[in-house]
Amino acid sequence: MTLLERLNLDLKTAMKNKEKETLSVIRMVKSSLQNEQIKLGRELTEDESLTVLNREVKQRKESLHEFKQANREDLALKQEEELALLQRYMPKQLSEEELEAIVQETISEVGATSKADMGKVMGALMPKIKGKADGGSVNRLVAKRLT
Repeated sequence: MTLLERLNLDLKTAMKNKEKETLSVIRMVKSSLQNEQIKLGRELTEDESLTVLNREVKQRKESLHEFKQANREDLALKQEEELALLQRYMPKQLSEEELEAIVQETISEVGATSKADMGKVMGALMPKIKGKADGGSVNRLVAKRLT
């Protein structure tokens, strides 16, 4: 089942159950997917849909961080709820051990030896783990391995 099919199914369920928050989040994601589709002028692939979903998750995380810094617990709570709803559509996240194994394998593949090779490693690594791990933590892990 594609992401869009899951969203449509959950949208119907949320409407029947009168779940306003869920409905709102699903509509926002569908709108973002539709905007991306219009921008590209064609149907989105699953990878492209996942990229849009990742963008939505990242926006929520950044907003959550900002709201917590501003001591706006009411808005932070809303962002946490939206984030939890979005996480249901994300692929299963890699464990720390799985991520380390993939990072080490990729470093060996590209023959990286120093921090100067970080761009090559990240370029080869990100398509492998798209949506399955946070880019910031991957970046830190690669930097740690290359020093």
